[in-house]
Amino acid sequence: MRKIFIVFLIFFLAACGRDVEAEKPAPVALTQDAAGHYCQMIILDHDGPKSQAHLLNNGNPLWFSQVRDALAFMKSPDKTFEITVVYVNDIGAAPSWSDMGVDNWIEAKTAFYVVGSDAKGGMGAPEFVPFADIEKAKTFALKRGGKVLSFDEISAEMVLAPLYDGETPNNTN
Repeated sequence: MRKIFIVFLIFFLAACGRDVEAEKPAPVALTQDAAGHYCQMIILDHDGPKSQAHLLNNGNPLWFSQVRDALAFMKSPDKTFEITVVYVNDIGAAPSWSDMGVDNWIEAKTAFYVVGSDAKGGMGAPEFVPFADIEKAKTFALKRGGKVLSFDEISAEMVLAPLYDGETPNNTN
């Protein structure tokens, strides 16, 4: 009887895992109607990489005009919601810093990020610059400074720390 229960439990858990994957929404193309979750400004009016977060049982993504903001949203210890997936722009596939492309999305958890470069995001703050290809991320870091980190190497403290110490912005030269 115990063996039957264990086998049933394994099949049940495996089936649950497939259902979660099947429910992961695809990225949404960026339109002029997309407004930032925090700033409520039009996302397309800002340069640099953007991101979209999909929450469980919510058909509309939350938009972020900076990738750093989406990473802070994901890593916040105070979140009371379930994130199904977050997508970020792939800088390696973007036509330019001012044109990321409306359907240029990769999963945030699989991206490589250049952290500490001279790149500024859409709101003018230091940006965590995402790439699908680690070699393109390394090339960017050589040109613009910073280091390449995976999603798992980015701590909550890195994205939740204040950008300003009262007088001067942090992470700037």
